[in-house]
Amino acid sequence: MRYELFYWPGIQGRGEYVRLALEDAGADYLDVGRGSPDQDLGVPALEMYLSGDATPRPPFAPPFLKAGDLVISHVANILQFLAPRLGLIGEQEDPRIWAHGLQLTLTDFIAEIHDVHHPLSSTLYYEEQRDEALRRADLFRRHRLPRFLEYFEQVLEQNPRGAEYLVGDEHSYVDLSLFQTVLGLRYAFPRAIGQLDDDLPKINALVARVAERPRVRAYLDSERRQPFNEDGIFRHYPELDGEH
Repeated sequence: MRYELFYWPGIQGRGEYVRLALEDAGADYLDVGRGSPDQDLGVPALEMYLSGDATPRPPFAPPFLKAGDLVISHVANILQFLAPRLGLIGEQEDPRIWAHGLQLTLTDFIAEIHDVHHPLSSTLYYEEQRDEALRRADLFRRHRLPRFLEYFEQVLEQNPRGAEYLVGDEHSYVDLSLFQTVLGLRYAFPRAIGQLDDDLPKINALVARVAERPRVRAYLDSERRQPFNEDGIFRHYPELDGEH
């Protein structure tokens, strides 16, 4: 099956979590938002779904995935659907439920990361809420950043099948999602996450391992991988990283 991924062009955003799963599995997919409107792709194709013109069940926002006649929204929901089909989770119910819970925890984490630079509203520019962002960033760096990362370090440490993977003894989509989140944090908060490095040996080992998976490495080195920038979830504003 050829999957169709719908996400805004120009940023990695939440769509990147789905891209990484598709790329790691070597799946056949079309990145619709990055296509040309002349070929019925690009932003107009996304808007056809968001408006309800292309489906009676419109998604609220990208990312969403078209798989045959199904249109699936939300990162965790998409990955829960894709993972068993792409060999990124086993067939047993218990690890699948555990993996989904971990992905939902990452969803919460990603929302908090985004809200550091947009603490009041995503409809306002960063410069219009900079004072509030500075206060939010200080609290995030001191409390929420270590809390989430220490939790995932604990998950790895307490995995009864070994500390290499988050779920059981095999690579899964949640490993890819944690990998993407840590890379984003290293871009957005290099100073803050660098101060935590010594406390995160298992997470750092997981990130290094995922980066060397052949298809992941090929993707990271390709033009398909868009760079981090100040329009996405992970934005590097030095003042929010505690730099003066």
